Amino acid sequence: MVRAQGVVRARAPHGGAAAPLAPRARLLPALSAVYRAQLSRARVARIPLLFVATFQSVGIMVLMRGVVDGGDEARAVVAGSSVLVVAFVALNLLAQYFGQLRASGGLDHYATLPVPPAAVVLGAAAAYASFTVPGTVVTAVVGSVLFKLPLAHLWVLAAVIPLAGAALSGLGAALGLLAPRPELATLCGQLGMSAALLLGVLPAAHLPVPVVWARDLLPSTYGVEALARSFDARPDWLLTAADLGVCAAVGVVSLAVATWAYRRAAVR
Repeated sequence: MVRAQGVVRARAPHGGAAAPLAPRARLLPALSAVYRAQLSRARVARIPLLFVATFQSVGIMVLMRGVVDGGDEARAVVAGSSVLVVAFVALNLLAQYFGQLRASGGLDHYATLPVPPAAVVLGAAAAYASFTVPGTVVTAVVGSVLFKLPLAHLWVLAAVIPLAGAALSGLGAALGLLAPRPELATLCGQLGMSAALLLGVLPAAHLPVPVVWARDLLPSTYGVEALARSFDARPDWLLTAADLGVCAAVGVVSLAVATWAYRRAAVR
């Protein structure tokens, strides 16, 4: 077979003219197809888990309400619990999904399709990140009411969810594709979610310095900080944009690593 002007052609026998077989797959249409397929699958298989993630985050806020009255601590609890929903789905579940897909040979199915590797990774990551929207919004609203925080700037979630979701889903996909066994992918996803829980929900001022350094290495931290600032009477939008910029940068790098890991796993 030969390629000419983006069209796959097969050489005809006995020296005949090459016959076109199919147009070359483009990234955006392939990405859209994978996204729709993954989102449809997530609706069926992941709704109970989304309920668990939301119930878990709301439960944490209810427990913390007994020891936190307000101020910066309340903002940290609500923001951390909201982003925890994203971590549960985009990091934990996506790591498990790609780990199981690799172990079961499911990557072979995608490898036979005219779909660019980036479309598979980005489509799955976008679907899982989108799946977190209802639970994150519900958690943020319930937490704001519970701790009597202002709701005026919760529109920041429109930036926090996709950017934090990109960073965490890219990390989850990379963990799932690089783990040699699905059990290790599950373990890495659980550990990542636990880190998002412990380092995101607890106020940074109460953590030891080495733990604060570890917190700064976690991508979800910057989504938490951006959301926490939105509860101020006059949010510092420059710092909020900087935190979201970190999430975006980590998302680009982690998704690029996940795409490389997909290519590496698909050819084995």
